[in-house]
Amino acid sequence: MNPYAKLTFSMSLMLGTTITISSNHWMSAWAGLEINTLAIIPLISKSHHPRAIEAAIKYFLVQAAASTLLLFSGMVNAWHTGQWDITQLNHPTSSLLLTTAVAMKLGLVPFHFWFPEVLQGSPLTTAMLLSTVMKFPPITILFLTSHSLNPSLLTTMAIASAALGGWMGLNQTQTRKILAFSSISHLGWMTIILIYNPELTLTTFYLYCIMTSAIFLTLNTTKSLKLSVMMTSWTKTPALNTTLMVTLLSLAGLPPLTGFLPKWLIIQELSKQEMAASATIIAILSLLGLFFYLRLAYYSTITLPPNPTNHMKQWYINKPMNTLIAVLSSLSALLLPLSPMIPAFH
Repeated sequence: MNPYAKLTFSMSLMLGTTITISSNHWMSAWAGLEINTLAIIPLISKSHHPRAIEAAIKYFLVQAAASTLLLFSGMVNAWHTGQWDITQLNHPTSSLLLTTAVAMKLGLVPFHFWFPEVLQGSPLTTAMLLSTVMKFPPITILFLTSHSLNPSLLTTMAIASAALGGWMGLNQTQTRKILAFSSISHLGWMTIILIYNPELTLTTFYLYCIMTSAIFLTLNTTKSLKLSVMMTSWTKTPALNTTLMVTLLSLAGLPPLTGFLPKWLIIQELSKQEMAASATIIAILSLLGLFFYLRLAYYSTITLPPNPTNHMKQWYINKPMNTLIAVLSSLSALLLPLSPMIPAFH
C-alpha cells in the first residue's frame, strides 16, 4: 500500500475515533463511526487476497447495519423526547436498539459471527486495530448511556459472550481466531460491570488494549499465524517468546500479573452489587479461556521442534529491538502494584 494512503487512512481512524468519543450529539457520533469504518476497510483488504476482500465486505455489511440501527435509535429517542443528546437516552425502544447496534459493532454474543472471520482475513497489524482502537468509540457510547441500558439484557449478553468466547477458542489452531474469541470473552467482562461501574469498564478496556497490542505486535514480529509456526519461533527469538508467554498469562488473568487486576475488581464490584451468582458464573467461564492461553504459552516457549543444529539459538538472526513491544509487555506484567491507586480515579 502507498505510504501516503496508509497515512491518510491512519489519520482518518484517529479523526473518527476523536469525533465519536468527544461528541454529545447522535449525528456527530454516527459520523465518527462511519469515518472509522471507511478508513479501516482499505487496511483490511490491502493484501488483495480473496480472504481479505471477503473479510472487508463482511465488515462493511455488519458495520453498515449497526450504524443504521444506531442512527435509528437516536432518531426514535429524539422523536419521543425531543433530545439529540447521547446522555438523554430515555426511551426503552431506543435503549434496546442502541444495545443491539453497539453489540453488533463490538462483536458481542449473539452478534459475534463476523468478528473471528474478519480478524482471520486481516493482516496482524489491522487485526490489532480491529481488536483495540475500533472498539473504543462503541464502548465510549455505552459508557455515556450506561445509566439508560437494560441490566438483565447486558448481563445475559455478557455471560453468553464469556461462555462462547472461551468455548469456541478451545479447538482453534489459528492465532488470529484465538485472539478474536479472547476479545469476545473479555468484552463479556467489560459488559457485565458496565451499569454498576462504567469507569471500571473503561479501565478493563485500557488494560486489555495494552496486553492484546503486545501480543499482536509480537506475533507480527515472529510471523506466527498458526500454532505450528509458534513452535518454531523460540529458536529465532527466545527473549521475545518469553515475554509473549508472560503477556499471555497476564491476558488469562493470572496473579501477580496486570490481567488479574480488572477481573479482581469486577468480581469485587459484582459482589458489592449482590450479584454473587453472576460473578461465580463468569469466573468459572474464564477457566475456558485460561486453557487456550496456557496452550498458546506452551507452544510459544516449552514445546521445541526437532532441531538439526547443536546450537539452540540461531545467533546469526539479528533483529532490531522493538521498543513498543518492550514497553507494552512490561506494562502487561507489572501494573498490578498500582491497584491501590485505582479507587482514587473512580
